[in-house]
Amino acid sequence: MNEIDLNEAFIKDMKRRFVKSFLDMLILKLIQDEPIWGYKILKETKKLYQVKLRHGALYPLLNMLEMNGYIKSKQELHKGRIRKVYKITRKGTQLLNTYQNFLKQQL
Repeated sequence: MNEIDLNEAFIKDMKRRFVKSFLDMLILKLIQDEPIWGYKILKETKKLYQVKLRHGALYPLLNMLEMNGYIKSKQELHKGRIRKVYKITRKGTQLLNTYQNFLKQQL
């Protein structure tokens, strides 16, 4: 394996480990960027992090984030379909900012 392939393998492994450990923060960041529904979160995590989330992992996490007051959901009609759209709360924004500041200090 040459140096470039090894670097790419390291980056892929780091992304996978990071996403696995900080999935809640990554999802909060997606929700902070724009109100979003579950299926779009699945697509965005695949596109941005090359991680395929399963419904069975995502929705319990969203429920936990909502139960702890970091996000709120609202049913909205979109193109004839009802979607549960998630928005970040002030408490969620504070958590995300604290997390980002902590990362900056550590790095």
